[in-house]
Amino acid sequence: MTLLELIVVMTITGALATLAVPRLVRLRDTSAVRGALSDLGSTFGLARQAAVSRRANVAVVFDTAGGTVLVRSVDGTLARRNLRAAYGVAVGANRDSAVYDPRGLGFGVSNVSVSVRRGSFVDTFTMSRLGRTAW
Repeated sequence: MTLLELIVVMTITGALATLAVPRLVRLRDTSAVRGALSDLGSTFGLARQAAVSRRANVAVVFDTAGGTVLVRSVDGTLARRNLRAAYGVAVGANRDSAVYDPRGLGFGVSNVSVSVRRGSFVDTFTMSRLGRTAW
């Protein structure tokens, strides 16, 4: 190989890396947010199932500063998910908790929206007054 060929190959490699790295970062952020939303959905499913099986109110409590989600009943804490540690995401919510009644319906007067962010990618998880979830 000559020095000229080596310089051409290095220039092409640098240009391709410049194009690929931002896309890989965005893909990583998207994957982390989607994983956190899936984990959040399973946490809400656990809370609803626990409310019906225990015949008691069960709350999903959000700690947005710590990035954690707790499932609590009168017996104590049933589950704890640290989304910040597991996925590296920031969690925001319009309420501090969501409660399921013994029938599995949402308890309260308004919907709950939880936003999950990593980098520039943001997605939202919602729970309606009827206890239905969507993301």
